[in-house]
Parts: sequence; C-alpha cells; structure tokens
Amino acid sequence: MSPRLRKYLRRHARSYVIGFLLGTASAVLLMLGPLVLRLAVDAIAAGAALSSLLRYAAVLVALNLAVWILRYYWRMHILGVSRVIEYEIRNDYFAHLQRLHVGFFQHTRTGDLMTRAVSDLSTVQRFIGPGIMHFTSTLVLTAIAAGFMLAIDLTLTLYILVVLPLVSLTFIVLGPLIHRQYESVQEQFSVISAQAQENFSGIRVVKAFAQEPHETEAFAVLNREYIRRNLAVIKTDGALWPLMSFFLGLAAVVLLWQGGQAVIAGRITLGQFVQFIGYLGQLAWPMVALGWVVNLMQRGLASMKRLDEIFMQRPRIVDPAGAQALPAPRGEVEFRRVGFSYNGSQVLSGIDLHVPAGTTVAIVGPTGSGKSTLVNLIPRLFEPTEGSVLVDGVDVRRYRITDLRRCIGMVPQDTFMFSASLGENIAYGLEAPDAPRIQKAAEIARLAPDVADFPHGYDTVVGERGVTLSGGQKQRAAIARAVARDPSILILDDALSSVDTDTEEEILRQLRGVMATRTAIIISHRISTVRHADQIIVLDNGKIVQRGTHETLLAGGGLYADLYQKQLLEEELEATDLDAPVR
Repeated sequence: MSPRLRKYLRRHARSYVIGFLLGTASAVLLMLGPLVLRLAVDAIAAGAALSSLLRYAAVLVALNLAVWILRYYWRMHILGVSRVIEYEIRNDYFAHLQRLHVGFFQHTRTGDLMTRAVSDLSTVQRFIGPGIMHFTSTLVLTAIAAGFMLAIDLTLTLYILVVLPLVSLTFIVLGPLIHRQYESVQEQFSVISAQAQENFSGIRVVKAFAQEPHETEAFAVLNREYIRRNLAVIKTDGALWPLMSFFLGLAAVVLLWQGGQAVIAGRITLGQFVQFIGYLGQLAWPMVALGWVVNLMQRGLASMKRLDEIFMQRPRIVDPAGAQALPAPRGEVEFRRVGFSYNGSQVLSGIDLHVPAGTTVAIVGPTGSGKSTLVNLIPRLFEPTEGSVLVDGVDVRRYRITDLRRCIGMVPQDTFMFSASLGENIAYGLEAPDAPRIQKAAEIARLAPDVADFPHGYDTVVGERGVTLSGGQKQRAAIARAVARDPSILILDDALSSVDTDTEEEILRQLRGVMATRTAIIISHRISTVRHADQIIVLDNGKIVQRGTHETLLAGGGLYADLYQKQLLEEELEATDLDAPVR
C-alpha cells in the first residue's frame, strides 16, 4: 500500500476502529438470527404453542432492528471518513500542483492531471470506504458463522468451507487481469480527457481552420480505443459473475446433499439444518464481497499509484533554508554571467545586465532570442543554470518566493484571463478588492473607455480565458492587473502587440508616469514601444549583442538599426497600401 495512503488512514484510525466495532457488533447480532430460526423450527417440530412462535418472531424483529441501527452508524463512520480522506487528498493534490515549477506543466497534459484528480481519486475512495468496510465485515461474518457451523456439525462445515472460498478465489484469480485492464482503461481515459480539454481550449483555432471533421475523427479514434479497452474489462466481468453464481449454487447443492443425509441420519435436527441454510445465505454476499474487495483494492492501489506519481514530483523552485524577507524593495535588478539551458539546448549565455532602481530597460531581438526566458528568471519562474539574478543586490534564490513575486507586476506574452468578472481579473493578486484602485489601473491601461460599453461594467464576466474580450482588451486588462499591484518591478513581455499604434502611444504615455517611480523592463518587437527607454538591450541567439539608448544604437548600426529600418519600411508599405486607390 502507498505510504501516503497509510498516512491518511492512520490519521483517521479512530473512526475506522469505531466503525469496525460497530460492524462486529452488527455481525454478531446478525448471526443470532439463524440460531433463533433453529429454535423456532425445533419448537414447531415439538408442537410449540403459538405464543412461543410469536416470541421468536419478536426476537427476530428486535435483532434485525438492532442490526439496522448498528449498520447505519457503521456505514456512517467508514464511508464518512473515506469521503473526508478523499477531500484531504484532493486538497493536498491541488496544493502540491500549485507548488510545482512552471516547467512541469509544460510537459504534462492538463487533461491527465484532471483525470487523476477526479476519476483516480474516486477509485481510491471506493477502496478506503466500501472496500475496507466490506473486507472487515466479511472477515468477522465468516469467523462468527464458521464458529456456529462448527458447533453444529464438523463434517458439514468442512464441506461448505471447501466450496464457498471458490467464490472469492474466482475474483482473486481474475483480479490481476482486471487490474491490468483497468490501468489501461484509466490511461486511455486520461488521453481522451487531455484531447477534449485541448480541443475546447483551442476551439477558435479549430473553427478558423475548419478542422472540426479532423478533430471529431481524431477524438473518435481515441474513443474507440477507450471502448475497446472497456470491452476487455466487460468480457472478464462477464465470465466472473456467472462463475461465482455457479459456485454459490454448488454450495447449496452440497448443503442439501450432505445436510439432508445428516437430518435423515439423526446427526442434526431439522432446526439445525435450517440454521445451516441461514448461515449459507448470509455468507453468500461476504464471499462475493471478498473477491469484489480484492478487485477494489487492486483498482484503488493502481489509482493511488497514479496519484503518487504526481505527489512524487518535487518542486524545483522552493524557499531556501533561512530565506530572507523583502519588506521594502527598491527594484534594482542585476544579471551576473547568467546562462540558461532547456532540454540540453542553450537558451541564454553570458548575460551581464544592471538595471538601476527606477529606470526603464527595453529588450528587443529576433523571435527565439531568449527575451521572455530572461525576464522569467526575475520572479523565479525558472532558475538560471549558470550565474545569478539579483534584486536589490541579493540573489533572488535567497528571498522568500512569495515576497519576491509580490513586488513584481508581470504581463506575460500569453495573456490569460480567468472565468470571472473583469474587475476580479484586474484585482487578481490584491489582498482585497479595491474598486478605486481597479478603476485607476484600468484608466492607465486605457481599458476604461471599453468598460463603459460593457453591459455590467467591471462586473461583466469575461468567460473562460477571456473569450468575450478582444486580444487588445485582454492585453490591456493584463496591464491593469499588473499595475494595480503597485509593484516595484514592472515587466511587460510584448504586452502591446495586439493594440493599434495610437492606443499603444496612449498607454505608453500613461505608463510613463507609473514607470517613473519604479523599475520597468519592457520586451517588444516594435521599436516605437521602446525608444524612450533609459537603456535598450539587443538579444540575439541568447546573447547581448548591443546595448545603449535609441539614438546611440541607431548611430552605431547593427541589428537594432536593421530592425528599425525594417519596421520603417513596413510602415511605409502599409501607408502606401492605404493610400492606393481602390479599383
């Protein structure tokens, strides 16, 4: 069993012990029922009065009522605590995922993580709830029934105890096959979930490229494989249950054959024969349940193993021992001989860069030159493989992560909106919603005029991933979210690529007032966005190839001047196209 699962079980051992005691008490009372029947039948054979039979009937009613009450609380304890453990595991699973590094999510499919959190965890709950409940009940019932049966007739008991275990053995023999088949089904279900989640997230792209038939067929292929694997499980189950019914029928035949002979020979009374039949009936379900529990255990352990695979992933970016607080950051940033490699490929190399507090630095360069990777090292979304990144003269790896990231406002290249109201998205990261602060941030990001046209203003729900917003509106909302935090370090990663040049100029004019009192790092492909920066860094192939102001870089030629000339040419061509007469 998984050590992690054992930890949860030990934590709630008291509830399991109480449930076990209640189950044992109900089992004892349940096994008294056939004894009362035996006494009643023997009394009938001896010519008992009606009043005696009524007393036996009353005892049976009382026993069954007591069993019902005990079993109610027995199930409440065992099944209730299994739901509590399920709740704790789900919370721990989600919290663990929150602690994992960004790189983990880049190579793990979201649908697979969701399947483990829902389907696999549900299977674990069935094992630690109904599984454990019926396993302990089966052991207790079998032990008590065997004691009563042995007290009646040793030979008849041995005959029955030879046949009945075949019911459980059927499940145990076929269990490993079911276990392997179920693991295969769960793996395929993860693939299907991931495919569906990816498709729904990218539905705009699917429709834009008219790929609905292709996506439908691709999903159908995965679904057919899922059905094929499920049918394999059904075939095994199809053989399982009839075979168990056969062995239960065989036990009844053996009891009729041997028990009838014992009654005829006078070795046991008719009442004892009826008592034996009662025990056989009460042992039928426990024998089935034992095999079923073995199957639940195998499925539950397989699912817990899949959950443990995620729990065993260690966060690569954590607080060091004795981590420093960052109470009043100035915003000074420095890169010292920084290098970064990913999957064996060198992305950054030998980066030396000093950004004084309160200054604006722009980073430009061709696509894939490492610009986004460089700024992602500041909040420790990734760790440098060489050198160090410093904030206020201290290596960022020595700060508490929460303190470090709290002083940074970041607009990532891939803008993400939560399925909540616009105001809640802008306030994301604030300790408490602050309407004036939200509105001020929206004004700076030039989002306020658009909000005035929204049906519910800042309370308008933007939909999953901000589907109701345009690309430019999402970028401006992300800028407002970063500005609302009032960060010491503001990072804009190509944050104005989806807005037109006029809106860009208005946003930059508003941002200059914000950036005047804080450190700003701007990544952009547009020279117009970065020309007023205090320092411009030009990256190419992961290295700094130029640095300086807009004027000095233009005067010096090189890659920056080439980029500038290309953009001027593109603007001239666009202007020419607009001025050309329509034919």
